[in-house]
Amino acid sequence: MKHPIPDHNPMRAQFRAQATQAPQHFLCQIEAGIATVTLNRPERKNPLTFDSYGELRDWFRALPYATDVRAVVLRGAGDNFCSGGDVHEIIGPLTRMTMPELLAFTRMTGDVVKAMRACPQPIVAAIDGVCAGAGAMLALASDLRLGTPRSKTAFLFTRVGLAGADMGACALLPRVIGQGRASELLFTGRAMTAQEGLSWGFFNDLHDPDALPQAAHALAAELASGPTFAHGMTKTMLHQEWNMGLDQAIEAEAQAQAICMQTQDFRRAFEAFAAKQRPIFEGD
Repeated sequence: MKHPIPDHNPMRAQFRAQATQAPQHFLCQIEAGIATVTLNRPERKNPLTFDSYGELRDWFRALPYATDVRAVVLRGAGDNFCSGGDVHEIIGPLTRMTMPELLAFTRMTGDVVKAMRACPQPIVAAIDGVCAGAGAMLALASDLRLGTPRSKTAFLFTRVGLAGADMGACALLPRVIGQGRASELLFTGRAMTAQEGLSWGFFNDLHDPDALPQAAHALAAELASGPTFAHGMTKTMLHQEWNMGLDQAIEAEAQAQAICMQTQDFRRAFEAFAAKQRPIFEGD
């Protein structure tokens, strides 16, 4: 982990921390404010295990306090993003669990999505190859998604005899691609092609596989160099306003914007504009 962003205010630093603990079940590199999280089991298309679920949940839960992370890139090692829950290490054991144990597991997987949506940092998912099951939900829980022409995204829960309602799929997917398209994918479990994903709004853009890591990093760098407190407010409003009427949403945004007007980044932007310079944001 390199180049943490300094915090020169000793009072503020008492309440904030850096994401310094190295994870054991995925890779994480932090440099210049960008955390690159890599699911690292390429020989099996990067499946998730009980341990990696729990560690991802805890890592994303800690991000609101991480001053050294301004944006996140989520990717898979090799030629695939994530094939979902490991068949042998998760699905097999699930068939032998009691109902309380099963509920504890499904709540844990949902908590990963909750933590991703709750952290203030924007998350850019770099999706190549297979993106299936819980892997598709990690992509869906991200804020922005870049794919490749060979990306195949499948919410294949019905293929293993389960409901399409998993980890928030029935709430998140219709909001991204529409109710009818989401219904088709969740009922059938079929793979959404890269071109479908782009035209339906699931992907923000497609890149050649070799160019995908650089494109995702460049997008994350652009976000990390921006007014990150304000970015966090935008993410919060995008999430919370799903449950608001228009009048309530407008009032919430009025309050959010008034808070942002108290930041030093807002002052920096004005001073840079007056001086005909590009603002340098510091996230406070």
